Amino acid sequence: MAGDTGMAGKVALLLWAQTLGLAGESSGDAVSYPAVPSPVVALAGWCPLSPAGAQTTQLLVQPPWTPAVLWDRVTLTCQGSGTTSATTWYKDGQRWGQNRGDPVTVTESGTYTCDRPGSGLSPPVTVLNDWLVLQVPARPLLEGDTVTLRCRVRQVLSVSTVRFYQDEKDLGPSLRGTDLSLPPLQRHHSGRYHCRGWVSLRQSQSAPVTVTVQELFSVPVLEGPPEVTEGSPLNLSCLSTPSPLRPRAPLLHLFYRDGQLVGGPQGSPQLLVPVVGVSHSGNYSCQVWSEGGTVQKSSARLGVTVHMPVANATITPGPLSHQVHTGDPVTLRCSVQVGSAPVTFTWLHNGQEVARGPVLELGDVNVTHSGTYQCVATNQLGQDGHRVFRALSPELALEVTPQRHWNTVATGVGVSLLFLVLLVGGVVGWRRWNHMAARKQQERAPPDPPAPPEEGEVLYTHVVSTKQMGGSPSATTLQDPPVTYAELRGPHGRLRELSDMHGNML
Repeated sequence: MAGDTGMAGKVALLLWAQTLGLAGESSGDAVSYPAVPSPVVALAGWCPLSPAGAQTTQLLVQPPWTPAVLWDRVTLTCQGSGTTSATTWYKDGQRWGQNRGDPVTVTESGTYTCDRPGSGLSPPVTVLNDWLVLQVPARPLLEGDTVTLRCRVRQVLSVSTVRFYQDEKDLGPSLRGTDLSLPPLQRHHSGRYHCRGWVSLRQSQSAPVTVTVQELFSVPVLEGPPEVTEGSPLNLSCLSTPSPLRPRAPLLHLFYRDGQLVGGPQGSPQLLVPVVGVSHSGNYSCQVWSEGGTVQKSSARLGVTVHMPVANATITPGPLSHQVHTGDPVTLRCSVQVGSAPVTFTWLHNGQEVARGPVLELGDVNVTHSGTYQCVATNQLGQDGHRVFRALSPELALEVTPQRHWNTVATGVGVSLLFLVLLVGGVVGWRRWNHMAARKQQERAPPDPPAPPEEGEVLYTHVVSTKQMGGSPSATTLQDPPVTYAELRGPHGRLRELSDMHGNML
């Protein structure tokens, strides 16, 4: 008896934990009912597993509605490990006997459970004999299921003006009288339901029934690498766990990038892009649909970035050879045509590293700066930066020559002197041309008349006479001509003597 008493306490405690007691409500002329447990949707033909994977005892009811009503022929079947003969039955927390057989037919209202030694105590099943009872199917209710609630009245009675309520919210009258069909179930349909109606001219209310809508599948999670390198494959997985109640429920998977459908609907939860490019960067998400699309769940977004390896590094200024003089300032810049940040730059002078950064400032160069220059562009890609890419620029040959200052000065002076010579030559030529032009003009003009002699001057003439000889007309003899002297008084009143100019002239 001590063992039976302990088992009864165990049953009572389990019933208190698994069921909610609620007294029948009355309002005005409404009929009051004794307090009864709030029935939970029973499971017909389902043997779930405990978290540890062990089978649990289940109590099945026929007809498969909960709560059951006494005016139906109700049978209970206990399922669990062990033999049927080892089943122990309990009614309202008290031992109801052993070896009653399986199944058993219920003839009294109450709350029933059964126990199997290997799988434990079953959940309770309530059988009512109330005037008004709200029934729901005695099976697991999952998202997407359609379900009908029945507001039933005891036999030989009738009910009218039936209304249904969810958590005290009036759902209104049913178009089907005493039945209410719910749309494809969603999680928000879970709650406590009851119905009200007029029974024999009195308003009656059913005991509440707890409806629990379970997930058909979990909210999907999109998994994949947030960073990939151009040319690599991209593989995304849309992971969702189906309900153990329907592990083989067909599901469809759809994939989106920036809100645009890029894959599916398909049965496979994988999206494979064999070779990615920059255009594949974006925010990805996936959806899982039940068959028929009555249940749809979306994943959170997953940002995927496609990185570009560095390529085509170049140095500016551009020519592959560059000649400068000592003292000239020289600045070199390195850039890449493509490459995802961050990009680092390293400078090489004659193959040796000399600096880092995109700009190489040589300042005022000297001959030691002559040689070949290259820059190396580097970026590290992948989630952990384990892939390193490098791009080497073409060589730039820099030649630094000494500054020839004096030659530069001499060249400048020579240019100046040449300019002066040309200028002087032009002036002299212009003057000579003008002089010759004036001279030619003088030669063409008639001679000026002689000026009258001044006082004291001697004016003489030399006359040549010719004498023909022998009567020859062609022979001519030169003779001394007569000289005529003219004496002019000088400024002092003296006479100036003039010698014979003829002899002296000869």
